[in-house]
Amino acid sequence: MDNNNEQTGYKIERKPDWYFGGLAGAGASMFTHPLDLIKVHMQTRKDKRVSTLDVAKEVVAKEGSLGLYNGLSASVLRQLTYSTARFGVYEYMKTQLASGPNVTLLQSLGMAGVAGVAGSIVGNPADLINVRMQNDIKLPKEQRRAYRHAFHGLYSVASKEGVTTLWTGTAVNAMRSAPMNIGQITFYAQCKKLMLSTGYFGDNVVTHILSSITAAVVATALTLPIDVVKTRTMNAKPGEPTGIATLVAKTASEGPLAFFKGFMPSLIRMIPQTVLTFVFFEQLTKYFGVIVRTPVK
Repeated sequence: MDNNNEQTGYKIERKPDWYFGGLAGAGASMFTHPLDLIKVHMQTRKDKRVSTLDVAKEVVAKEGSLGLYNGLSASVLRQLTYSTARFGVYEYMKTQLASGPNVTLLQSLGMAGVAGVAGSIVGNPADLINVRMQNDIKLPKEQRRAYRHAFHGLYSVASKEGVTTLWTGTAVNAMRSAPMNIGQITFYAQCKKLMLSTGYFGDNVVTHILSSITAAVVATALTLPIDVVKTRTMNAKPGEPTGIATLVAKTASEGPLAFFKGFMPSLIRMIPQTVLTFVFFEQLTKYFGVIVRTPVK
């Protein structure tokens, strides 16, 4: 909704509410979870290199087609916490600190980075459970954690390993989330702004999709090496080293390409995840956003 009301002298717009990012991210994860699961499996492998299709076949052979949705509840919970926080913090900062739509590129980069760190802290417990549940089916049955759902996983970790364990990997997660948020939110906004300024594109789904694809490519390039280390940190069993420096050295010992394990599933997942998130986010804003009236100059 974006129009000028000449009779009242006000421009009427809809702005996103604080929780729209979480709903949009959760909706997107319902479609992209199998790709995320395959990415986690590839990143935690220490043996031969395998393709995305090979990993998918392995999962289906062991667990059936529903095995590709193992850990879905944690994935949804992660988005409801992580994305709610990162979008909410970014929109708040944009409104309060950067004069609304008049946001410079430098301001957007800074705000997106801060919002990404905030999201990583809030979403880390669900992210940890998500990684563990997705990777569980790789393990022998006697070694599986066997969380029934996300909340059972949270309870199990807190009761058996301590509440602080839920924030294992927060540092590396924050290191990943800052450039992720910059790649997604900042480059989405800048690409959309550039396309609208040409006069050839309108504020519609086509523009949202094209802007999202650009943002997804940038975000993947910025975050994949950090994502590999983060996944291995969160998947570590009790007693295994979880220090960032140790895991970086261990991953590097497997060769430089080890930091890019799961590149294709990461990119393949990132594109639909980013596209769906922003399309859902824009549609939520269009139909359910907060109505704001500003004087027409």
